[in-house]
Amino acid sequence: MKVSVLSDCQIQQLHEASLTILRNVGVHIPHNEALRRFADAGADVDAASQRVRIPEKVISWALETCGKQFTLYGRDHSKRAIFGAGQRNYNTAAGEAFWVEDDSSARRYATLDDVGTAARLVDALPNINIAGAMSDPHELPPEYRCVYVAAELLKNTTKPIMFWFYDRASARFVLELFEIVAGGREQMAQYPIAYPFLEPISPLRFPHDGVDLLFETCQVPLPVPIGPMAQVGATGPGTLAGTLAQENAEILAGLCVVQLIRPGTPVCYGGIPHAFDMRTTQMIFAGPEQALMAVAMTQLGKFYGLPVYINVGLTDSKIADAQAGLEAGITLALGALAGADIFGHLGICGMDQGSSPAILMLQHELIGYVERLARGITLDDDTLGLETIRAVGPGGNYLAEEHTAMHFRNELWFPQLLDRHYFETWSELGRPGMLQRCIDLKNELLRSHTPTPLPDDTQREIDQLLNAAKKHLEK
Repeated sequence: MKVSVLSDCQIQQLHEASLTILRNVGVHIPHNEALRRFADAGADVDAASQRVRIPEKVISWALETCGKQFTLYGRDHSKRAIFGAGQRNYNTAAGEAFWVEDDSSARRYATLDDVGTAARLVDALPNINIAGAMSDPHELPPEYRCVYVAAELLKNTTKPIMFWFYDRASARFVLELFEIVAGGREQMAQYPIAYPFLEPISPLRFPHDGVDLLFETCQVPLPVPIGPMAQVGATGPGTLAGTLAQENAEILAGLCVVQLIRPGTPVCYGGIPHAFDMRTTQMIFAGPEQALMAVAMTQLGKFYGLPVYINVGLTDSKIADAQAGLEAGITLALGALAGADIFGHLGICGMDQGSSPAILMLQHELIGYVERLARGITLDDDTLGLETIRAVGPGGNYLAEEHTAMHFRNELWFPQLLDRHYFETWSELGRPGMLQRCIDLKNELLRSHTPTPLPDDTQREIDQLLNAAKKHLEK
């Protein structure tokens, strides 16, 4: 069961438009070594302005050369996220500046303890297979923050992890951390536990540190998702089509960057454009345009044969309410049915207003709903149940039938949060609304779930590494 919004002809038209943008307008890359490699590859490089105009042959080479399948592994190797093989993966946010209290009545700066809370919660949630930090700890300097965040994630979950890499110097310590947990350099490369996210700055620019740190991570190599966030009418043209063409051009340019650093490095096509609300001057996380563009970007990414990352399942609401369910549910369903590989960044409260564990619980429930939709209907002689229908006959019921007992658990999805009680039972339970149910389940999971701890000797090595990172990176 697939959904689409673009015809084959329209996909080709967007592809050609992106090639035109890259050939005639180009991109700004403030990194001398990257510029040199583009020039050697045959691109038109203006070193003074740091502008690169990329011919189609370089783009075609990068598309042919890049890795199109990869797997992320947790420290428990049975916990994995597989890209490029038809599996749907779900991750929580890589890190927000604020942490939102349960009822959304207040927010505060996020802390390293919040990273641990987020990781422990995701470790207990079966529908989410990559644990994002959700917190960008305010109390830690940015120079070594990502090293501490990665260590806190690894301490509190056995799943693959996601967080914001900062720069090349700190990336060296992050890789050393991964090597400690994996048990060696070779094992770290064989079982990558995370990836650095390359985010071009729309329109048509790249960050120096985002490119520079890839010279470190591509030595492993770690896979690289490439995800600009062009906004319709603000950092992208005022039309969906124009923004799609620009965003696609930025991703293709990023693909070239990665392959020129290390050919064959696996990549993920991060089609995550958004609309811009001219009334509030705020990016829109979950309008109908988000669903349309997510499906379109999925089609474009699959046109290139790449695994696809899209931003769906999000909400502009600040609370786990009807708006959150409507927005997250519709966009996630369409994105999943379009065939994308991963959906994020779950757990964000409103448009980057902070991280909300309560909203994450609602999104986790939605994943179960959407996964049941995506599974469709199994139709064969057994599921048709004609013999059972004959045996029950007119006027009977199927409650006591063996056929029912054999199939209902697989056929039906049973929610944890959605209310299906009789009115009287719901009243006796205190008439809890969705927000309260989210909070209660979240608290119960944090009380009852304990992640598998790191071995003591591994934790000691990590502590030594963190001290070294602080000493060498702190300004």
